[in-house]
Amino acid sequence: MLKTRVIPTLLWKDFGLVKGVGFDSWRRVGSVQPAIQVYTLREVDELILLDIAASGEQAEIDLELLADYAALCSVPLTVGGGVRSLAKIQALLQAGADKVSINSAAYQDIDLLRQASLRFGVQCIVGSIDVRAEDGVWHCYSHCGQVKTSHHPVEWAKKLVDAGAGEILLTSIDRDGTLSGYDLSLIKAVVEAVNVPVIASGGAGNYEHMREAIQCSGASAVAAASMFHFTEQTPKDAKAYLNKHGVAVRM
Repeated sequence: MLKTRVIPTLLWKDFGLVKGVGFDSWRRVGSVQPAIQVYTLREVDELILLDIAASGEQAEIDLELLADYAALCSVPLTVGGGVRSLAKIQALLQAGADKVSINSAAYQDIDLLRQASLRFGVQCIVGSIDVRAEDGVWHCYSHCGQVKTSHHPVEWAKKLVDAGAGEILLTSIDRDGTLSGYDLSLIKAVVEAVNVPVIASGGAGNYEHMREAIQCSGASAVAAASMFHFTEQTPKDAKAYLNKHGVAVRM
């Protein structure tokens, strides 16, 4: 049985970590290097590092800094933010990323995923989907939640997987930073539509929220940021809770 992963998400902007609500109102919550060191010592399953400046402002990820961060990280590291070319994917992998998350660029050229998966392997390519609900209808957003697209997340997830995404990082913008729980309906709809792992993101506030995303909606992994930044809850205790409630995790 595959183990369910608990994954802290680090949002990187201008040399520090930030966190907001609904992809807005960002506030500084610490530094990248010590956060990676702490999570690595606590033996988390993986880490996700997203450069939100590169995602929304057409900036570039600092490869030298990334290499420094990756050298401290002994668990699989997914990196995203402004990934627009095969050359950038190769550079991120060479700098120490184990996987690369692609979001906005896929809307402009989904063939990027096809080429990337062929060159680097599907296991390296994560299709990222940011979703907002409007009048009861889900819409995909690009550029760190700033640009509404014409795509529905379920159909878009299928296209990303068909193009070569090895897993899906699914984030609810509405739930982001609220600590109110994941969008279980959204997760379930995407999980049932694709045959690759789905990482639930956006809204985790406690361990029970994680259990629900896994056992009720079928998520293969649960990502969280605010829950670990602003409460006393930890990835280790999250896995202990999940294990106690029948979820297979790596202890």
